[in-house]
Amino acid sequence: MKVIIIGAGIGGLCAGIALTRQGHDVTVFEKVADIRPVGAGLSLWPNGISCLEHLGLGADVAAMGGRMDRMAYADGLGGQVLTDFPLDPLYEQSGTRAYPVSRAELQAMLMDRFGRDRIRLGTALTGMTLHEGGVEAAFSDGSTQAADLLIGADGAHSLVRAEVVGARLDRRSAGYTNWNGIIPADPAIAPVTGWTTFVAEGKRASVMPIGAGRFYVFFDVPQPPDMAGPDRLAELRGHFAHWAPPVIRMMDSLDPQAVNRVDIHDIDPFEPWVKGRLVLLGDSAHNTTPDLGQGACMAMEDAVVLERLLADAADAADVDGALAAYQAERAVRTRDLVLRARDRSDVTHGADPAATAEWYDSLAVETGEGILRGILKTVAGGPLADQAMAG
Repeated sequence: MKVIIIGAGIGGLCAGIALTRQGHDVTVFEKVADIRPVGAGLSLWPNGISCLEHLGLGADVAAMGGRMDRMAYADGLGGQVLTDFPLDPLYEQSGTRAYPVSRAELQAMLMDRFGRDRIRLGTALTGMTLHEGGVEAAFSDGSTQAADLLIGADGAHSLVRAEVVGARLDRRSAGYTNWNGIIPADPAIAPVTGWTTFVAEGKRASVMPIGAGRFYVFFDVPQPPDMAGPDRLAELRGHFAHWAPPVIRMMDSLDPQAVNRVDIHDIDPFEPWVKGRLVLLGDSAHNTTPDLGQGACMAMEDAVVLERLLADAADAADVDGALAAYQAERAVRTRDLVLRARDRSDVTHGADPAATAEWYDSLAVETGEGILRGILKTVAGGPLADQAMAG
C-alpha cells in the first residue's frame, strides 16, 4: 500500500518503521521545518520498550537511555525520603527494563531508522479528500498526494482528527503547569540510577536519569492555564524557592534558555478513530496527561497493533476490517489509561486536598508493592505483554 503519515513525532515514526518493514510505501509529512521536540525527556516503561524491541530498536534505546534501578518519593519541604524501593520486581515480571530517554535523541534515532529521505519537513497537511479505497491529501507547498491509507499522527491539535470526528474536540485543562529540562546528573540532588520525586503542596519536583551523565527534571504546579510570565525560570523559582535544598539545586542547574513550560491538557476519550482510509494514532487519538508516563508508550503500542492487523490485509475489504479492529482494540485500552492518568493527576496535584494529603501519608508507609502493582497493571495491558513476560 501507499501510506501517508502526518506527523514525525514518536508515534508517527514508529508507525512508519513498522509499516515499512511490511513492504508498504510510506512517506511521513511534518509541518515544522526544524524539529524541536516539546518536552526534554520521556519515561519509557516496559510496554513501550517491548514495542521498540519488536521494531528492532531495543539495543538503540538501551544504549541511549538512563539506568533506572529504583524509585523514591521524598518530602519536598523537608527533603526526607518517604519511600525508596527497587524496580527489579517490575522488570522481572514484565520481561524488560524501563529506559528514561532524551526525547530529542529518541526522535532523531527514529528518524534515522525510518529514513530521513522519506520525511517531508516543512510540509503541512491542509486538506483531505476521501474516495473509494483511498484518500488524496493536499499540502502547504501546493502539492497533492494520493494514498491507500492516511495515518493522522499529528498530535493534540490534529487536523486529521477533526476530519475523522467531524468537529474540533475541546482540550480539557488538567489544572497544572509543567516545567522541564535537562541538567547534569548530580548525586547531591538524588541517586543517579533512580527516579526521585519530591512532593508537597500539590506540587512535584522530579528527577530521572536519561543517560550520558544527565538528569531529566520536571516540576508541576497546580494553577489555571495561560498564566505564563516573561521569565520561565524566575516563575518556576517563585513556586519552589522555599523547598528542600535538592530542589533548589535542580533549579540552579537548569539552563535558563532551555527550560520548557507547558500547561497540561487532555481530551475526553472519543470515537471514531477511523473514517474511510483515515486513521488516528498517538496523541491525535488519545491525548493524555503525563501522570502515568504513558503518552509515548501508547503511541508505540498503536503502531505495533496497526502493523499486526494490516499484516494479513490482502485486499480492500481486509484493510477496512483491519482498521475497524484497530479502533476496537486500541480505544478500550487507551480510554482506560487516559482516565487513570486524569485520576492520578487529580490526586497528585491537589484537586481534592484531603485525597492528596492521604496520598502523602500513604507514601510514608509504602514498601513499593502498591506502586509496583499499579505500574505492572499498566504494563501488562500492552499488546506485547504476553511475549515479554514469557521471555
